[in-house]
Amino acid sequence: MADRFRNWRAPRIPDGRPTEWGWIVRHPGNFRLGRQTDIGAFTYINAKNGVTLEDEAQVGSHCSIYSISTIDGKEGPVVLKRNCRVGAHSVIMPGVTIGENTVVGAMSFVNKSLPANCVACGVPARVVRKRAGGKSRAAPVNHVNKRKMH
Repeated sequence: MADRFRNWRAPRIPDGRPTEWGWIVRHPGNFRLGRQTDIGAFTYINAKNGVTLEDEAQVGSHCSIYSISTIDGKEGPVVLKRNCRVGAHSVIMPGVTIGENTVVGAMSFVNKSLPANCVACGVPARVVRKRAGGKSRAAPVNHVNKRKMH
């Protein structure tokens, strides 16, 4: 993990008020935060039924993580496994587990659990490829058409 985590410390998490980094947790007694995690500003976490971020998990800014949904009545714990990444502006719904080393693309809506070592994105999020050993494979190269345009 990067040197920026050398002096990492668990934050003080007030109920329903921004942390010093600008993210909010409701029901912090049901929130578990692993070591060397990173949560972006303006992220909202409702941990009424439990939310766990394991070690080295990262959540981008402006995300929402819900362990309860008042829209459809679903509820259940949410688990972000070790070293997973959630892109900015994504929404994670109740009962979802995001697997170890999995990457969720920005602006995704995750309403079903995702396996370990994959890349997923979309609305709803779907697996688009596997990751080898937890490390991202290079994206396919899109070759430019070299024909001259007249």
